[in-house]
Amino acid sequence: MEGVVYLPPPRKVSSVTVEEALLLRRSIRAFTGDPVRLEDLAMILWAADGVTDARGEFRSAPSAGATFPLEIYAVIGEKCVVTAGGEHLAAGVYKYHPHLHALVPRRYGDFRRELEAASLRQSWVGRAPVSVVICAVFERTTSVYGERGRVRYVPMEVGHAGQNIYLMATALGYGTVAVGAFHDEAVAEVLGLPREEKPLYVMPVGVPRRAARLSFEDLERVISAARR
Repeated sequence: MEGVVYLPPPRKVSSVTVEEALLLRRSIRAFTGDPVRLEDLAMILWAADGVTDARGEFRSAPSAGATFPLEIYAVIGEKCVVTAGGEHLAAGVYKYHPHLHALVPRRYGDFRRELEAASLRQSWVGRAPVSVVICAVFERTTSVYGERGRVRYVPMEVGHAGQNIYLMATALGYGTVAVGAFHDEAVAEVLGLPREEKPLYVMPVGVPRRAARLSFEDLERVISAARR
């Protein structure tokens, strides 16, 4: 496929434990101007919906009946993602292909401002170097589970993927925030979605201006004080 960006394979890259990532996870809305490293974006996308077994049958987030309704996009700004060789990935809208672990370009250009406008002008969407957008094809799940798939299982799965993004971003030194307030049709237009795909989460990702500073000792003191 022309223009496909094959991402660095998933690997252990962080010294942050799951416990530490849970402790330090915050909703971050203020970012520095630093770009996101491609190898880190690769891990964040893999955490959202990547393949986790040798046969390609399982993903990083649980899915009802393995129907896998989610589709993941990355909206990347100009000079906002840098490769290991110091080059910048072309700005544009990319779709994540789980089995190839690759980004497939959908349209080129910096569409962050358009995505910000579609997201009720929440400025952090426009300022973040990258926004990961989680979409869903509801019919994959409703064809098996009916209405329960639409109102319960697909929204649950979006939550699973969103939390994975939060934790991986935190472990790698980035911040994100789950944005659910947007005009669905406008976001779909920015991404160039087919009719069957519906946007459910916009998650801007970047280096936080201020990261959480807390230790488990601090947390123990908070709990001890609450018990008095």
